[in-house]
Formats: sequence, structure tokens, C-alpha cells
Amino acid sequence: MKNKIVPFLIVVCFSAISTAQTKSPKYVDRVFDEIPLGQIKPSGWLKEQLLVMANNSTGHIDEIYKKIQNDNGWLGGKGDGWEETPYWLDGAVPLAYQIDDKVLKEKVLKYINWTIENQRPSGYFGPITKWERETGKTVDVQNSEQGEDWWPKMVMLKVLQQYYTATNDQRVLNLMTKFFDYQIKTLDKSPIGKWTDWSASRGSENIQIVQWLYTINKDKKLLDLAEKIKSQSFEWSKWLGNRDWVIAAAVNPNGEHWMRRHGVNVAMALKEPAENYLRTGDSTYLKNLKTGFNDLMTLHGLPNGIFSADEDLHGNAPTQGTELCAIVEAMYSLEDIIGITGETSYMDALERATFNAMPSQTTDNYNEKQYFQMANQIEIQRGVYAFSLPFDRKMNNVLGARSGYTCCYANMHQGWTKFTQHLWYRNKNNGIAALVYSPNVLSTTVGAENQKITIAENTQYPFNENIDFQMEMKKAVQFPFQLRIPVWCTNAEIFINNQKVDFKTKDGIVTLDRKWNNKDKVTLKLPMKVTASSWADNSKVIERGPLVYALKMNETWGKATEENEGEYFTLNSNSNWNYGLLEEAVKNLEQNVQVKQLGLKENFKWNLANAPIELSIKSKQIPDWKAVNGLAYLPVSGRDGVYKGNVNNVQETITLVPIGFTKLRIVAFPLVK
Repeated sequence: MKNKIVPFLIVVCFSAISTAQTKSPKYVDRVFDEIPLGQIKPSGWLKEQLLVMANNSTGHIDEIYKKIQNDNGWLGGKGDGWEETPYWLDGAVPLAYQIDDKVLKEKVLKYINWTIENQRPSGYFGPITKWERETGKTVDVQNSEQGEDWWPKMVMLKVLQQYYTATNDQRVLNLMTKFFDYQIKTLDKSPIGKWTDWSASRGSENIQIVQWLYTINKDKKLLDLAEKIKSQSFEWSKWLGNRDWVIAAAVNPNGEHWMRRHGVNVAMALKEPAENYLRTGDSTYLKNLKTGFNDLMTLHGLPNGIFSADEDLHGNAPTQGTELCAIVEAMYSLEDIIGITGETSYMDALERATFNAMPSQTTDNYNEKQYFQMANQIEIQRGVYAFSLPFDRKMNNVLGARSGYTCCYANMHQGWTKFTQHLWYRNKNNGIAALVYSPNVLSTTVGAENQKITIAENTQYPFNENIDFQMEMKKAVQFPFQLRIPVWCTNAEIFINNQKVDFKTKDGIVTLDRKWNNKDKVTLKLPMKVTASSWADNSKVIERGPLVYALKMNETWGKATEENEGEYFTLNSNSNWNYGLLEEAVKNLEQNVQVKQLGLKENFKWNLANAPIELSIKSKQIPDWKAVNGLAYLPVSGRDGVYKGNVNNVQETITLVPIGFTKLRIVAFPLVK
């Protein structure tokens, strides 16, 4: 089982932690509310991505993966009753409604119906326990210790919550009401961490759905339940705020307290301070989140927008790995945090992780994944590498369905689907906010009279800088339309019906509040400049807009089978990779980098053949920079950031492509004269 993203203000606030625990509950409103599932439909390249998923593993994992296929516990069988079936459903349910796939809807509904229809009279739900099979009894309040771990139920609650927003099926609210009442009555006897530390480390997932139900029924007992779950779970809000935790993870990665450093636990825990703020109104929690996320990305952040997690936090060297589960869970936490806080820094962080870290870790048909990927990755092979969890079978780095742990094979499906679901939010005046960007069509209601409106977001973003919002409505309607200006864009332009308009931003958000008419069009232009950012060991990373660029390397694919983990793919390259970027080129990127727009091809896929943009930059080879055990450890540079060793005299122009289209690459380069 399982630096620079955005500049954050560092606030030390450990001494104020107790305040949040003594204040009376004061539930606060989110800055942005979520859009119901099914109202946002992907289009363009994003739709192509979701269709690939539906046609392959996401749409068919129950047919091709025996652990979920055989006698499934979430259908009443004796098979998988742990996390992997809910993990899969957590991505398959939104996919079914986003592309309106009737077959997939029927498929996921089987599991939802069984879960709802087989809830015990006590409120307990989930697969039939061993004790229940042996005794013929059902788990109730008096024998709650005969139940099973809380953790898989937390994931299934997220599945049910999404299904409810798409269907308004009242059975979901009934199940949650009864289950949370069961938790209220039993947590003293059977606390969150009774069965495993996984539940105690991931209590924020439980808290999130408890508080979501509170927004619907206003039952204050739910706020007390959320506080109790917090008290029985890992102290993430405290740890994120007091800084010692993340520093210790960087300097002392031993076997003690490893669950506190487990990357997936950390990714889920990011949302805990924000959820605690919702319940209490105590802004200390938001300060702790900001401090903790800044520290996390400073000490463990990688150029592709995610932190190291192989499986533990493991520093900021680009040769460290990141587990795929950590990426999709961090994305979802950021999506939740965005709605609660409205802070654009988290929106920028979400786009960076989504467009750069996630796509490079799966095959383009979405049937295989790497358990761990590296930012600087010059081979994909069986091996130990520098991971904190190397595995005896050395399968963590290969591309396989079941390589490494299979949690990621089940969990990877929520990444693109939940990102799609959070392209839009609703603001407080019944308007709408486009806070992260990709092609889609929104169909919702706006204004004082909840008038129906459709907005087609026509764009090739992040590969193109223009975003058109085309509106359709039956009659004119007043509402605020909000747009985010990314932190990397310094000269954004907005046009309404092709007429340039002046605008002001407030905390990175533009509000266009006016009466809108049918066929109105808003165009957002986000000019993308080539920039260079600084990372571990004085390395430099080339960026353009929201995309990070990596050395284009030839790929030679191999195929093999491992007895326990099945078929997998390896990659090698005959391309040179040991290049340093010319210091003079990096100092004057505008004159020294050529941008070549190749355009998006039909049947879009995240692979090298489909890379729509290429950058060219001058470099020199570093002969002494050689692979060590398959890793491209960065060579040592001087205080001025320039490599002092032997460098070839011949200049070469190398080609960079967006990292999401690569499997092998160098993304963090040394500088040379």
C-alpha cells in the first residue's frame, strides 16, 4: 500500500495550535463551491484523454484485474474488500458521468447499489466481515470491534458523495447519516486507529465527507464527530505548522515514524488544515497549511510540481522517486483546498503537478504505470535505484499494471477525472469561476433566477496561450464571471466580444460582473515566456507557461514478465543525456531559445510522438557526468552555479519537450560556460 511551485509566506504558528481546539465550532463558508458532477464535460485533448481511460483500464479494470474481478467484497463476495475497489470507483464514477458513458454508469452502480442496500441496521456498511460470515450476525454498536478497518469505507464515502452530486440519490444521504451516527456511538470503543495506522493517518478523508454532509443537513453532531476523528488521527495540522516534522523527514529518513513521512499520507493530509478551518473558523489552520506546504515543496519538491515520495519523503534531488498515488492524492487535496481558501497559489500548484508530473507516469493507453517515477530519468528498468522502499523484486520503476504495489493501478483513475471536475467552481453571487484551465463545456445555472447557461471553454491550453469562453443562454443574465491569472503570466489580456477590456486583479482573480447575453465570448490571453527556475544542486529547469521542459531522448521499449507482478515494459535510450546548459543562453533566454509550435495531433496522447511544442537551446556535453547504478546524479557546481569540471568545447543545440510527453529525460540541468 500504500523549488519552487509557488512562493509561500512562511508563518511559524505552533504556539497558536491550541486555539483551534478550544474555540466553539463556527462553520465557515467555502470561498468557492463545487460544481455538481456531470455539469462539466471534457472536450478537445482532455476528452481524448478521458476516452482513452474509458476504453482501457479505467473502464474495464473489473474485467482485467483479478483482484477486483474475482468474488469482489464490495459486491458481497469474499474477494477484495480493502481499498482497491473503492479507489477504482473513485475515478470511474466521475468518468462515467463526465463522458456520459451508459455502460460505465451501469457498471459502477452495481457496487454503489450493493453498498447502499447492504448497510447494516446499525449503520455499519461495507463488505461482509469474517465474523459476520462465521456467526450469521451483523455488526452493530455493541459489537463494533467485530467490524473491519475504517479506511476503505472512507474511500467509498468519497465515491458515494460524487455519485450523489450527479444523481441526487437520497439513499446516499440516508447511508451517510446512519453511518456517521454509528461512528458517533462507537469511536470511543473502536477508535479510528483501532485496526491500522492507515485510518489514523488518513482521518482527513473521513472528516471531509462528514463536513460535506453537515452542509446539507446542518446537524451539529457532525461537527463534534469531525472533531473526534481529528483527535484520534495523526496530528497533521500541528505537524504542518510546527515545521520540525518536514525537516526531520529530510535529515533523518530512518524506519521510525515512517507513516508520518509516507508520501501518500502526506498528500491526503494536505487538506486536513483546510477542512479544520471550515469547521472552526480558526485561520491558524490556514497559516499552518501555507507553512507546511511551502516547507514540503522547499525541502522535498521536484521540478515537475510534486514532492518526492518513494514511498517516504526523500529530499529534492531529481533522482528521487514519487509514487503515482501521491500525485493524484495531492491533486485532489489541492482541489479541495482551492474551494475552501480561494488562494491562487494552490491553483498554480495544481496545474503544475497535473500537466507535468502525472501524465509521464502512465503509458499513453492508461493500462500501465510506474510505481515510482524520477524527474531526471535516463532509464526505466528493474532496479533498486535510490528509493526509500526499493523492494526485493526491484519492480518499482518499470511500467506495469501490477508492478510495485497495486494501489496505484487502482487509484490512478481519479487524477484526470477529478481535475476535470474542478475546472470550474461556483462563487458566492451565483456566478462561476474558471480557476484552472483545459478544454471543456460547462452546463449549469447562474444569476438570481438560476438561469440555465452553457459555456464552451475552447482552448488547447496548456499548449496554447489563448482561452475562449463562448456563452449560450436563452436570455440575458447578470452574474460574476471570474478568471484566474496564473502567477507566471505578467501581461495577460482579456477581450469581450473581441474588444479588449481593462481589468483589475484581486489576489490573482479577475471578476467580470455584468449582464451577459447569448453568444457573448470572453477571450483570455496568457502570453507564455520561456523562463529558468533554480533547483537542487544549482540545477536549472526551463519552463514556459505552466509547462516544464525536458531533454528529448530516443526511447527503446522492451517487454518482459515477472512471475508475481506480471507483464511490464522497460525503456532505454541511445541518446546522449549528459548536457549542461550554456550559462549565457540561460541568462538571455528570449534571444537564445527557439520555440517551435507543432500543434496538437488528432487522437491526442501523452507520448513523445505527440509532443506539440519543442524548445531549442545551446548546451555542451559533460564527459564526466555518467550514470551511477542507472541514475543521473547531478554533478557538483560552484557557488556561482556553474559546473567546474571538464566540458566539451563543441556547442550543441538540444531539443526540449514538455516533460509530460516523456518517459526518459533530463529536466534539471547543470550550467556550463
